[in-house]
Amino acid sequence: MSRHILICEGDPNQAELLSRLIQAQGYHVTIARQGGETLARAGSENPDIVVLDLTLPDMDGLDVCRRLRATAFMPIILISERSSVLDCVVGLEVGADDYLARPFRTDELLARVEALLRRASVYAQRLGPTETLVQGDLTIDREGREVRLAGRPVHLTPKEFDLLWALAEQRGGVARSESLLLTVWGYDSRIRTRTLDVHIGRLRAKLEFDRRHPQRILTVPGVGYRLCTPRAAEVAA
Repeated sequence: MSRHILICEGDPNQAELLSRLIQAQGYHVTIARQGGETLARAGSENPDIVVLDLTLPDMDGLDVCRRLRATAFMPIILISERSSVLDCVVGLEVGADDYLARPFRTDELLARVEALLRRASVYAQRLGPTETLVQGDLTIDREGREVRLAGRPVHLTPKEFDLLWALAEQRGGVARSESLLLTVWGYDSRIRTRTLDVHIGRLRAKLEFDRRHPQRILTVPGVGYRLCTPRAAEVAA
């Protein structure tokens, strides 16, 4: 059975163009042109991925994304004319898995769709028995997808959790950037994206004592990132 992609696009011409291009790759595509219709179709059709335009006639696309993420875990790619880092951060913060600013190449959108679908399939196959990682005052429960910091629950989006788990699995070692992109998003080196940087920033905002001077998620210049136990956490433990 072909994978089902739901496109939410307010511009009818753009919607038809994207639909034809994606269908040509063997996917089953349905189109919604309003936010309310997108929420209804997502609930009834259970698509494998949602491609969501932020400019919609009836709702703010960010609100649609937020409401989708509250009830479903399918990957969401946001597309928009807005290209600033802040717009990207906000989109990822409300639960999107990726963000593409117009104009973009159709083959890049297809590559990201394929990567996210591949990653979702791999994750479903690998999900095994309960496993918990503890690093200082940070506890990560993979099966329950729960994170606690000093005993307090920390709300993470699905991709933030996947990234934190990938960092924690290194047991203090360095996780290379290209490996994180492949493991968490399914992206290979052909895809350029700020998604990893933005997600690292979001994790720091939620897990660091002072995000301006990170002690838990450290950057290894030119290589990647390392998850460490902050000195303050060691003292408190």
